[in-house]
Amino acid sequence: MSTQQDTLIVRVNVEMTAASLQAIVTNAKKLSGPDERGGYRIDTADKAGEMISRFLLENDFESFVKDIENYRR
Repeated sequence: MSTQQDTLIVRVNVEMTAASLQAIVTNAKKLSGPDERGGYRIDTADKAGEMISRFLLENDFESFVKDIENYRR
C-alpha cells in the first residue's frame, strides 16, 4: 500500500466478525476472477491487511492512538 506518509508493516492479530472476513474474501474473488482451472489466484489474507490498513489511514488511527483516553476502555 503506497501512501505519502511514512508507514511500517506491523504483523498483529486482528479481531473482526466472520461476516467482515467473508465479505473481503467474496469481493476479492469477484475482482480477481477465476483462472483457467476455476481457482482463484489472490491472497485474501493480504487483501484483508490492505483493507484494514486503508481503513486505519482514512479514519485517522494516528489521532485515535495518541489520545490516552482510548487506552482506558
